[in-house]
Amino acid sequence: MATDAVTVLEPEKEQGAQQLKIVEVLRSRGLVQDITSPSLEKVAATENLTVYCGFDPTAESLHLGNLLGIIVLTWFQRCGHQPVALLGGATGRVGDPSGRSTERPVLSEDEIERNVQGIRRILESLIGSSNGAGPAPQILNNLDWFKEVGLLSFLRDVGKFARVGTMLARDAVKSRMELDNEGISFTEFTYQLLQGYDFVHLNREHGVRMQIGGSDQMGNIITGLDLIRRMGGGAPEAACFGLTFPLLTKADGTKMGKSADGAVWLAAEKMSPFKFYQYLLTSVGDAEVIKFLRMLTFVPLEDIAQLEASMQQPGYQPNTAQRLLASEVTRFVHGQLGLDQALNATQALAPGSDTKLDIDTLEAVAGSAPTVELPAGQVLGQTLADIMVAIKLQESKSAGRRLIKGGGVRVNNQKVSDEQRRLSEDDFIDGRLALIAAGKKNKMLLRISR
Repeated sequence: MATDAVTVLEPEKEQGAQQLKIVEVLRSRGLVQDITSPSLEKVAATENLTVYCGFDPTAESLHLGNLLGIIVLTWFQRCGHQPVALLGGATGRVGDPSGRSTERPVLSEDEIERNVQGIRRILESLIGSSNGAGPAPQILNNLDWFKEVGLLSFLRDVGKFARVGTMLARDAVKSRMELDNEGISFTEFTYQLLQGYDFVHLNREHGVRMQIGGSDQMGNIITGLDLIRRMGGGAPEAACFGLTFPLLTKADGTKMGKSADGAVWLAAEKMSPFKFYQYLLTSVGDAEVIKFLRMLTFVPLEDIAQLEASMQQPGYQPNTAQRLLASEVTRFVHGQLGLDQALNATQALAPGSDTKLDIDTLEAVAGSAPTVELPAGQVLGQTLADIMVAIKLQESKSAGRRLIKGGGVRVNNQKVSDEQRRLSEDDFIDGRLALIAAGKKNKMLLRISR
């Protein structure tokens, strides 16, 4: 197996003997935490289900933790089921208390709408078409049905079927009420009722029979199943199901998807494909990389098993599994173009690299490599030794000249041998950026302003 190449799962191959056996597929990849009924596995193996997963617009982009929901929806699609991605244009105005110890900040209408559009673009990119791998997905927004519902109508038509005792018993509510703070607001307390009604509406209007979500969503899913049973209409509650998947965590129990700069975003505008790739490459240890290959990629399990076995062999090259993980996930999220950009930038920053640089590659590394900006007048026509001192790559001009003489300095990955070399316009790609390396690992991106 070529572990440094991107493996593309052939939908026909996966669907062959495993046609519709979605629960078996998900369980084999560590993507099942709980199911609401033992009959789900049999039903899902013999019938096509319409399945939904919700995404609240708490930010302008989804993050790595949200990717599991998209992955699971895609597996349902590949096994012949109909996926539905639900934007929480309405529920995002309330805030889900699940997994939180404090109230979510209230966002303005404009912020919520901007976030909805940002998340919609990501969903359209990742699951917006079937690509011949199953039924075409739907992307809906729950504001479309909630915006016409008045408070009194909702209390009469939906609230009367909700049992307060049951709502108080939900883990998300109990944990907040037990904390020595302000507890939980009525607004967030009612969130489970709004999400539960989503399931009712989708069941009635779109034939949705199943909801999926992270393990912290089981209470909300059960609320929806209970409302379907009590309110009637659509498919009966016994024919509807819920499935949760584990949250993405590292071997030490910490959440996967947090970097030094915050969340690991899926939108390229908030995190470049290069930084996204680098996070997966450098933040996942050998103890967890196989688990993440199963959960976050579509690499066949037999290939993952071979790779796992090779990790115990003397000839195993360190980080081979991490490179495969980073390549697969980056390609899924950012496409082949994004992966190429990430690989080019990674190669450009490798110690002693002589990779030819272009402006796209330099812009890709700009957020990760140390960067300094100087006026053009302080750079153009100055000796490279002077500039290395100015940007703190060397302590003195004489040290810089010695390093140049010894062949240890590169400009844009091209070795410099002239101790008196002066920087000119030609040294700056697109007239603004140059990568200067002093030794194999000490690199600085120099940007000139005009």
